[in-house]
Amino acid sequence: MSESNTRLGILLMIATTFVFALQDGLSRHLAGEYNVMMVVMIRYWFFAAFVIAIASRKAGGIRKAAATTQLPVQILRGLLLAGEICVMVLAFVLLGLIESHAVFTSYPLLVAALSGPILGEKVGWRRWSAIGVGFIGVLIILNPGTTVFAVTALVPLASAMMFALYGLLTRYASRRDSAATSFFWTGVTGAVAMTLAGIWFWEPMTASDYGFMAILCVTGALGHWLLIRCYEVAEASAVQPFAYLQLVFASAIGLLVFNEALKSNVVLGAALVVAAGIFTLWREQRRASAP
Repeated sequence: MSESNTRLGILLMIATTFVFALQDGLSRHLAGEYNVMMVVMIRYWFFAAFVIAIASRKAGGIRKAAATTQLPVQILRGLLLAGEICVMVLAFVLLGLIESHAVFTSYPLLVAALSGPILGEKVGWRRWSAIGVGFIGVLIILNPGTTVFAVTALVPLASAMMFALYGLLTRYASRRDSAATSFFWTGVTGAVAMTLAGIWFWEPMTASDYGFMAILCVTGALGHWLLIRCYEVAEASAVQPFAYLQLVFASAIGLLVFNEALKSNVVLGAALVVAAGIFTLWREQRRASAP
């Protein structure tokens, strides 16, 4: 992997995190005005169309992209991600972008913690120590004990858990299916599930919000395209630490657009979570490169 490709991959990851943060800001606005299920459903319609368009342009077309020997796993992945998006968008409405993302950044630690029992991977004491430090950071963000603990604070943590399980199932599915196949089933399964659930919550939107919804759909497709290109030109281990910039961009949108407060416990806790997550990624890279 050349240095120029790694540099391009880092730039693409930074662009991806910015687009996803913008998408989160749009989701927060729309879900504050309309039902979460409807908002996510419309997102998935566009996402599924994007996935099908990508599959149809590649050799073998949709038939090849859809070919899998582990359909239950692929469907479960799609359902998990659709559910996770609904839960996370709900967290944006309940807690705001800053606190939701600060807690959600713990998902790489959850992946590391669950990779042993689910995938049979070895997790050494160093990574367990980092996981412990990261969850101390989560506790600092949630801030139990100083005031009455809000159950709503567990919503982004539930989203992080669901996304971690989705990531582990994606890793499991990759042993036998291509990334294109997993991507196809992610979009199609989610669109079908969200249509069955969300169509009952349909409500008319204002003209301006239809515009915001259109931008949300476009940013969703653009973000996924940028992420695909990022992983095409650079190794995941080189660019993954820059994914934490989504917390920075989302926090900036929360502060500037939604007038959210930046609390000291959230800053300290998020710093611990991010540091632990980057250390965990580094240890995984070292383990993968070891003979």
